[in-house]
Amino acid sequence: MASGNLTLAARRLLSASAVRDRANRMLNNIVAGMSQHFAVDLVRLDSVCDYVVRVIRSSYADLSVPPHACWRHFEAGEIDRWGMLVALRQWPSPQALGAAAVDLAFISVLMRGLAGPGWAYAEAATGETFARSDGEAIAGLLMFAGGAFSSSPYDPLRVDARALAGLTPAELADGLQVSRSNQITGLEQRAALINRFGQMMSEFPALFAVDDGLRPGGLIAYLAQAADPDGIEAPWLLELLLGPLTAVMPGQFALGEVALGDCWPHPRLIVGDATDGLVPFHQTAQWLAYSLIEPLVWAGFDLVDLDGLTAPADPWNGSLLLDMGLLRLRDPAAAAVAHQYGDEIVVEWRALTIALVDRIADGVRRRLGRQLDTFPLACVLEGGTAAAGRRLARDKRRDGRPALIVASDPTIL
Repeated sequence: MASGNLTLAARRLLSASAVRDRANRMLNNIVAGMSQHFAVDLVRLDSVCDYVVRVIRSSYADLSVPPHACWRHFEAGEIDRWGMLVALRQWPSPQALGAAAVDLAFISVLMRGLAGPGWAYAEAATGETFARSDGEAIAGLLMFAGGAFSSSPYDPLRVDARALAGLTPAELADGLQVSRSNQITGLEQRAALINRFGQMMSEFPALFAVDDGLRPGGLIAYLAQAADPDGIEAPWLLELLLGPLTAVMPGQFALGEVALGDCWPHPRLIVGDATDGLVPFHQTAQWLAYSLIEPLVWAGFDLVDLDGLTAPADPWNGSLLLDMGLLRLRDPAAAAVAHQYGDEIVVEWRALTIALVDRIADGVRRRLGRQLDTFPLACVLEGGTAAAGRRLARDKRRDGRPALIVASDPTIL
């Protein structure tokens, strides 16, 4: 294939539509019996939808579910940490507040997924201890509040390229309260990835440039000029984010000269071009897109086509499918060992998660009497599938882990 056609084919994988299309192709293949790892029992779909609805109603009786985003982690323990931080400053404009919130959302993504089951964060202000995603998010928020990601001593509530490029593993470890008894593996690799992100921002000046340098919050100024006045389409926002996020991942995540990020091979996913066998997920980028919904609204923008994004192919959504019997492992012993992102069983599990959560979302909306515009996928995820997956995991396994174990990789966003 000519290099130009190869580049075009590769770039088509950098979209939510490609994620959804290939996930559905994978589902069709596996329903047809083309998997050594999973069987799909679609008869169980109704019972899964019923359970998710019960979970939603138990937490949100009025169905006022916020979007699935990093901001929910900042509210762990029913404390509005972001709101309290915002109240400490007089913001000159909604755009300035939005830029700070965009900065923090990027930091939350860059620090996400490091913590294993043995780590926890002790919050001095509340005396509470938080593990996993809640702990990571709160640690990042407090580092942000203390100016750890700003190179300006007069403006701590910002993130800039210079500070990210210079962040050391020791500084990251200190912010995460790492010690001999409270360890996180892969800190050096994640610090290096954060450094690369800081360095790489100069390659995307249109997105990140501000008067005094480069910062993620520069996205606010870019959108003010480039966004459709009828509203920012969420899939278009994702494509903007994929450029910088895929650029910082190691070189093996590429096709030709196009960095593909969170995209993995599967031998039976055939589409008839140079991207045969490639299955994109872009889980972290989609998490960031969901996490930017609120900052962009605070800055005065409208977002549309939220359901153009897909469900994040995360362990909790996938765990729900296994624990409810919608998916079944052909070899139950596979649940007892850790798998790698590139393993065929993980690629299938993540693709099935995306395709089946779409179907669950449709069933949940029918049962709740809601439409896409009043109950988008972001709300189904937050109130329902992710919460249900965590709840079942706690009920079924003493350590509360997901139904299938995927080893963390600090080099993957």
